[in-house]
Amino acid sequence: MNRFIDGWHSPSLDKWMEIVTYGYYGFPLLLFPTAAADFLEYERFQVIDVLAPFIDAGRVKVFSINSINREAWLNRNLHPGAMAWRQVQYNKYICDEVIPYIWNSCRGRIGVVTAGASLGAYHAANQLFRRPDLFAGTIAMSGDYDIRHYMHSDYYDDNIYFNNPVQYIPNLGGEYLNALYYKRDIFIATGQGSYENPGASRYLSGLLMAKSIPHELSMWGYEWPHDWPTWRAMLKYFVGERM
Repeated sequence: MNRFIDGWHSPSLDKWMEIVTYGYYGFPLLLFPTAAADFLEYERFQVIDVLAPFIDAGRVKVFSINSINREAWLNRNLHPGAMAWRQVQYNKYICDEVIPYIWNSCRGRIGVVTAGASLGAYHAANQLFRRPDLFAGTIAMSGDYDIRHYMHSDYYDDNIYFNNPVQYIPNLGGEYLNALYYKRDIFIATGQGSYENPGASRYLSGLLMAKSIPHELSMWGYEWPHDWPTWRAMLKYFVGERM
């Protein structure tokens, strides 16, 4: 398998950010780490191993990036306004830096599919619903899509609103909503085992249904906990069988 580690000093984040690419061809899949992990997390937890047959066959080209969660939603010493502002900067990094990097790697403006588990699922979904002009779909696994659950006060501003899918999706309209009508690869998946929160996925699905946004709510059984065996199986299934 082709594996290439790269990086640059991000002007959006004012820090060095790494990215790893697996494969040569196929639709681009952008992975967001869980919690406070890094760009190699999916490799360490054998997700790349289960995707290897599809990568080697040229069906998918996988990209994985770092999170900024320690500098935002997981840093309880920060004011919520500062958390949200760091998220805004992360959005700019993804849209202005990572997406052009992926397009250059794929030699064309190809729709990127996002994917992530746990807090990574929030990022994956948030990027798609904020910018459906850049992203083709998402595989969001075991997520909580109300970012206010990571905050320690009732503070509220526009940056929080525009990065909180459960708040802005009900008000989507115009070109953003129209673009989402044409997506065919929106998968909201969750297990129902230990430490899972299937209600969060059901709630997000209900919001999408109310806006007639095509998607699939994939409820896995009680034998699937909030853990890597679940996410390995889910990504293998969706990439291998549904895309």
